Amino acid sequence: MKKRFNIHPIRVDSQAQARQLMKGLGVWEEGINIMAPKAQHFAIKVGPLSAQAAQILKQEMLSKGGEAAVHGQVIKGLSDSYVVLLGTLAQYRKLLPKLNLQDFQLPQLSKELEDVLNNLANGSSLRILHCGNKELVIGRHTLVMGILNVTPDSFSDGGCYSDPQLAVDRALEMEEHGADIIDIGAESTRPGYEPVGSEEEIARLLPVLEKVAQKVNIPISVDTYKASTARAVLDRGADIINDVSGSGDTLMSSTVAEYGAPFIIMHSVREPGMDIIGEIISTLGKKKREALEEGVREENIILDPGIGFSKDARENLEVINRLDALKCLGSPILIGTSRKSVIGSVLDVPPWERLHGTSATVAAAIMRGADIVRVHDVKEMCQVARMTDAILGMGESGNG
Repeated sequence: MKKRFNIHPIRVDSQAQARQLMKGLGVWEEGINIMAPKAQHFAIKVGPLSAQAAQILKQEMLSKGGEAAVHGQVIKGLSDSYVVLLGTLAQYRKLLPKLNLQDFQLPQLSKELEDVLNNLANGSSLRILHCGNKELVIGRHTLVMGILNVTPDSFSDGGCYSDPQLAVDRALEMEEHGADIIDIGAESTRPGYEPVGSEEEIARLLPVLEKVAQKVNIPISVDTYKASTARAVLDRGADIINDVSGSGDTLMSSTVAEYGAPFIIMHSVREPGMDIIGEIISTLGKKKREALEEGVREENIILDPGIGFSKDARENLEVINRLDALKCLGSPILIGTSRKSVIGSVLDVPPWERLHGTSATVAAAIMRGADIVRVHDVKEMCQVARMTDAILGMGESGNG
């Protein structure tokens, strides 16, 4: 019988993976150091650029053996256009010094591009999240955040846990089922919700928060967009602030920084004119920089693309499928798809029948790089997360 070769594609998501692959082949260390950067390929969209910058960028990328796709009218002077760069990490590293020698803001592009490449090349590295006197390890396995609503009008469980004792019982149940974080919210953010003032929000939160904080051993997050509420709950047992407004309150970042608490920043307000992924990255990048300027520590920032907030069903699905693009920002990613309308729009089922749809979105999000998933059905989603982690070689059941 004629001999057949074993030929199959492989995927390299990080430098560590590339090095492990080559080490398994028996490649010498010197060779690994040379070839590992050539094993990772990146397609990166940059812009808007002037016509001169776009042409120089294309010429320099081509000279390094990569590719650059530009608008056909750039050669005629079209400005404010984008360029898609295609190349290996090694080619990009050769490109960056050349851009530093150019004009037309290309040195600034070089700096920003270097930061993005470093974030993408490193993959999901382990980091410790300090939550008061508790710690969470991000990157070892997917963390599950259990939702505890103490609102009368939440879209799927409104009024179920407004009684403090019922809330404590539910928090303990979620911890027993495997939750890594309890997220308490006292104001619904469903479509058409009625805003509540900070005093009312605090009055709803504190009786539950104080009791839950005494009973559970895992970090407690509070879902609020008001700095005054954040201060009140951080004084009374909360460990993390989850801000759905993306730091819309100008005092929020400085308040969180004062307490040294982890800070979840969500994308929730649209800025028209960009594709949805580009806009989320641009907005969250800006919000992250503002938080850093206010004193929030880099290691305390978590980013959430805001499924269901100012996005239609198609855009929500695209965000889940392209979630890994957010890794360019260098922060852990939290995503909340649980029982949301995007599932209802696909499956045509009410919130209380969206368990299987939620399972699919959670698994897909983890496969695309989510570090934390925010869910109602903790027991079931912990199983989904553990199984997906095992497929990815993470967690206790995998090889990670």
